[in-house]
Formats: sequence, C-alpha cells, structure tokens
Amino acid sequence: MLTPLRRTALGERLAAHPLARIVRSHRAALVEASALSVLCQLAELALGVFLGWIALILIKGEFALLTTLGVVGATTQLWVLAGAAAVACGVVAGLSFLSGLRWRELGQAVQQEWRTRLHDHAQRLEAHHLQRERPTRVAGVLADDVDQLGAFFSGPAASALQLTTSILVLIPAFLLLAPGVAWVAFLPMPIVAALSLRHRDRSAADHADSAEHRARLRSRLATTLEASATVKTSCAEDHEAREVERLGRECAEADLRANRRGIRHGEGVRALTTASMTGTLLVGGRKVLSGAVPFEVFSPLIGLPQQVILRLSGLGVTVDQYQRTLSAFGRVQHLLSLPTEPTGGRRLARERVKGEVALNRVCYAYPGRPRVLRELSLRAEPGQVTGIVGATGSGKTTIAKLLARFQEADSGEVLLDGHDVRGLHLPDLRAAIGFVAQDAHLFDGTIADNIRYGTFSATDEQVRAAARTAEAHEFVEALPLGYDTVVGEHGASLSGGQRQRIVLARTVLKNPPVVVLDEATSAVDNKTEAAIQRALARFAEGRTTIVIAHRLTTIRHAHRIHVLDKGGVVAEQGTHDELLARSGLYASLWELQAGAKP
Repeated sequence: MLTPLRRTALGERLAAHPLARIVRSHRAALVEASALSVLCQLAELALGVFLGWIALILIKGEFALLTTLGVVGATTQLWVLAGAAAVACGVVAGLSFLSGLRWRELGQAVQQEWRTRLHDHAQRLEAHHLQRERPTRVAGVLADDVDQLGAFFSGPAASALQLTTSILVLIPAFLLLAPGVAWVAFLPMPIVAALSLRHRDRSAADHADSAEHRARLRSRLATTLEASATVKTSCAEDHEAREVERLGRECAEADLRANRRGIRHGEGVRALTTASMTGTLLVGGRKVLSGAVPFEVFSPLIGLPQQVILRLSGLGVTVDQYQRTLSAFGRVQHLLSLPTEPTGGRRLARERVKGEVALNRVCYAYPGRPRVLRELSLRAEPGQVTGIVGATGSGKTTIAKLLARFQEADSGEVLLDGHDVRGLHLPDLRAAIGFVAQDAHLFDGTIADNIRYGTFSATDEQVRAAARTAEAHEFVEALPLGYDTVVGEHGASLSGGQRQRIVLARTVLKNPPVVVLDEATSAVDNKTEAAIQRALARFAEGRTTIVIAHRLTTIRHAHRIHVLDKGGVVAEQGTHDELLARSGLYASLWELQAGAKP
C-alpha cells in the first residue's frame, strides 16, 4: 500500500509526464473523453457477453441464469438476449460516436493552444536565436510537431485507454471464472509489452533522423522557391532538381527505416495475439470437455479476448505515435526554452520623443565573427536628416538593428533622447521608430491591408493620405481594384519600386518620431528613387530621419553625413559639400558613382 508521501511523489511524476503537460489546460475535456471511452468499452464487453449467451442458448437450449430470473423458454430468452444485444450495440455506437467526437475536439484544442502559444513565443524570440534555428525549422515545429501533439489525443490515446479498460476487466474475469485458461489468453501480454518498450527505444533515433531529413528538405524547397529568380538566372534548375531529388530520397529512406521498424513490430504483435486466441480455444475447449469449466462460463469468455486482440494489434501503431509525440514535444519544449526579447523597462510616450539618437563607443560582433563596430560614436540630431554611408561590411545596417534592439550592443550605449535603449520598454521603443528596409516585405493581402499593417485602426482616408505622401496613390488608383488589389505572397504582383512605396506609406501612417531607411532606394530605378526622395522630403519634416545609403545621391541633402570605414569606425563626417572639399573617402565614393571629380 502506498504511503501518503509515495502517493504524492507518484502524482508529481505523473503530472510531469510529457502527455500530462501537453493536455494540462484541457483536463476537464480529457476526463469527459476518457469516461466516454471507458463506458463504450464496457458496453462493448457487455455486448460480447450477450452474444456468447445467445450462442449458448442456440447450442444447449434454455440458459439457467435467465430461468432463475423468471425468463422462461429458449425462444423467449433468445428474444430477450437479442434485444439486450441490440440495445448494447446502440449504446456502443452512441458512446463510440460521442467519445470519438470528444477526443477529436480535445486534439484540436491541444493543437490550437500549443500553436498559438508557440507562435506568440516565436514572434518574440531574440533575433540571433531565430536565425540560428532557421525559420523553416521553426515553421515545421509550429505545423508538423504541433499537429502531432493533437493527433495523438485524437486517436491513439483513446485506443490505449480502451485497451487498458479491456485488460483491467478481462484479466480478473478470467482469473475468477476460468483461471486455468487465463494464462493462455494473456501470456503474450508481457511479451508484447517488452517488444513495445524495445521498439519505443529503437524508434526514437529513427524518428529524430527522419525529422531532421524532413527539415532539410523543407528548407531547401522554401529557399529554392524564394530564390526563384537567382535559380533561373544561374540556369541552375537541373541542379536544384537533383538536390531536391537527393534530399527527398534521403528523407524517404529515413522514413522507410522508421516505418519498417514500426510495421515489423505491429505484425509481431498481431502474430502473438492470434496465437493467444488459438491457444484459448484449445485449452478452454479441453477444460469444457473435461468438465473443469462449465460451458455456460466459458461461452461468453470465448469472444471477449478478441476485443483485446483487436486492440493489441494496434498497439504497435499506438506506441509508434506515442514516440513520435514525445519527439515532437521535445522539439516544442526546445523552442519554448529559447529566450525571448526582454520587454520590460522604462515606458516611452511616443508623442514626447524628440528623436535625439546617439551611439557612444559602441562595440558589436555577430556570433563567431570579427567585430563589425569598434568604439563607434555618432549622433543624429532631432528633426534632422542624418546620412550614414560606407563600404560593405562597415556596420551600417547593424546601427539600425542596435537602435531597434534587434541586436544588443556588446559594450557602449545606444541612446534615444539620452536614455539607453536597453532600459526602455521594447514595444514603446519600436513604436517610436519607423523602419524601411531594402527588402520591402509585403503580406499576402490587399494593398490597403499592407499599408494599414501595424496601424490596424486607421481609416480608409488615412490610408489614402499616407499613400499620397509616399507617392503611391497614383499607381494604386490605376490598378483595376485599387486599394483592394491583392498583392500576392511577398508582393509578387508589384514591382520593387511599388513595393517600396507601399512600405513607405505604412511608415507614414505609423507616424513615428524617428525614421530609419536602410538602403531603401538601392534596388529601385532613378524615377522611383526621385519619387521616394520627394516623399521623404515631405515626411522628414519635424522628425529625426536616419538614411543608410549606398547611393550617395540619396543623402546628398542630409544635414550631416557620417562616413564609416571597415571596422565600424567613423572616417569622416560633415555635410555633402564639406566632405567633397576634403577630397577623402566620401569624395572618392562620389567620384566613383557620379563619374566625375567633385
């Protein structure tokens, strides 16, 4: 007998089991579905008993037990048992429907809960963790692994519970009514249990290997589709086809190894249960013929082990799904263990932000790489346009990431209005900064939805006003559906310049006190650049604008320009004219781009 202390320890271990943790928020639904499954299995066992008694009456005539209960005559007893069997059959059907429905609802609830929780967590992951894990792998956890959690409770969990119910009822029944037959009927059970445990241990590595190959294949497919233009211009279609074929073959081989082991285990269980059924009939039949076991007792017991046998034949699948679920939950837990961005800190009222940006002796290095910024100090005055130019790898984009806290400085300070950004409330900080990158990302929705993204309560007129400021209104109105035009995935139906102006309109609608443009015009033509320049000239009035540029014409009229050299140090600073007069690095860059000496 368990002491209270041992019962407490056992309860804690059960509560810590992965399955208990998966379904913790849905215990009431689990109890309801479990109760319906248990009742359904008991009704199914009762149906088997009634059918056994019907066979008894057909063979021997009247059944003494029913005669004792006042049901006299073989025909009458047959009708009574047939009616009872019909009722039991209806109860089984009804309970089976309800329990199946409840288990599927539970599975869907589990999927919904964990997918929502994981997606919310993934959205808040620190940037370097998300990059290290790879977005396609994270998407696989959100899709495939979460589906596996729900799938286990939609089917295999119910099968395991019904199998357990059958065993807990039938073993005592055989031991009480036909102990000489019980050992034959249930002999395979410890063997099956041992095989299942062995299969579980061996299949764990198979499933992990299979999941890794699927992740590689998914990553390659996604990358190939996203880089379609690069593939085509490199004439690499055949190469990509061979790579996908190779990865697909490796994935299929890994799945085949896992499936082969699962099938072998399932067929072994089926053979053992069939042998048990044959042995039960042989040994039980001899007991009946010798008079050791009354036929009235053995008759209803004949069909009952078949129910366990049917459940046992699916035990391999259940164990396989159980192992897959544990593996999936392990990957889910790994994702949840990754740290999220810290959001606490001093609150920042956007309307009170002046927009003074300063970097004081900032150092930063990406993991495993040399420092990209070394003791960098620069300043962007409130309400002015500040340009940042420099060679590739000089840390221009890193400055923008540090300001928005996509990365954290290794040392030094990044200040907004004199406050270290690491001490500010992160959502408030990012609400105060508008960010327009070179890669203008649009969502698969309408133009209006994309402009409104992040400012979801904006009216249609506010959306149009923002588009006018960004010089996007004219081309949007020229489209057949105007602002209701669906742009497609990544805005594929629009040109690069059109996408850039829609993103700029999104920033205009956000109306932040600080705007950062990271190479926003590097991938557009001269006409589009001129349109964006006009839009920026209007939008930049009264707000701090930091323009990170490759084209020097973009920042020609900036109030101050910082020229970065390799290693993330400021080589020069001043206005356009001042920098040209120095005949230094900036003047050399201008000469290369303009094609003439300053």
